Amino acid sequence: MAQKTLFNSHEYIHHHLQNLQLDLSTLKLVNLMNIHSNKFWILNIDSIFFSLILGIVFLIVFYRVANSFTSKVPNKLQILIELIVVFVDNNVREMYHGKSRIIAPLSLTIFVWCFLMNLMDLIPIDLFPYISTYILNLPAIRIVPSTDVNITISMAFSVFFLILFYSIKIKGPIGFTKELILQPFNNPIFIPVNLILEVVSLISKPISLGLRLFGNMYAGEIVFILISGILPWWSQWILNVPWAIFHILIIFLQAFIFMVLTIVYLSMASKKHQ
Repeated sequence: MAQKTLFNSHEYIHHHLQNLQLDLSTLKLVNLMNIHSNKFWILNIDSIFFSLILGIVFLIVFYRVANSFTSKVPNKLQILIELIVVFVDNNVREMYHGKSRIIAPLSLTIFVWCFLMNLMDLIPIDLFPYISTYILNLPAIRIVPSTDVNITISMAFSVFFLILFYSIKIKGPIGFTKELILQPFNNPIFIPVNLILEVVSLISKPISLGLRLFGNMYAGEIVFILISGILPWWSQWILNVPWAIFHILIIFLQAFIFMVLTIVYLSMASKKHQ
């Protein structure tokens, strides 16, 4: 009986960690347990779909609030949007010391988009997989894009490309190259050492940025899956409710950290060194 329960729990957990995937070589929907590890051209279309949907929701809501903005008594939604914009703007002013029109909108987009993706983790864990499997007759889906390392690393590398862009634009190709070969030791003898240290430091920024968000959100999802897969349905709320309340803090904190590190990295990229 114990072995059967353990097997069922293992199947349940594995079921909830599968993505709805598209094999680009055959243009067919596949399941994670049915593909081989050498398959490369695989898209997690559920992560892409929910990322796009949440991004569109973010744009529509902010666009409608901006068009209906009033200086009279505002509604609750306008107050919430104003608080978010002021919060992000204050952080940008404190941490970014250059001049750029893109930093504030980028920071706002990152914060709200990450928060919405993280917020999907509070939806009951069995709801969408049940709809996908038994109603739509599709493989199981995952609805939290930030628990997919492909999504978080993609966002992080987008920030990385902006770091390179601003570094070259503000410092110039020669100035950027000098920073790579003459820091931290300003001596021609240490050029190989400087280059290794600076390249490693540069590449570690997007990797740590993406993996930090993925790791925290993935761990939170695992806890919800373990609670639902091990405990009977009538007693799950005993652990689910406290963990969900605590997880709200993680959801906000991870979106905030991603935004703050983006601002800090771009501020560093925009700073000229003597």
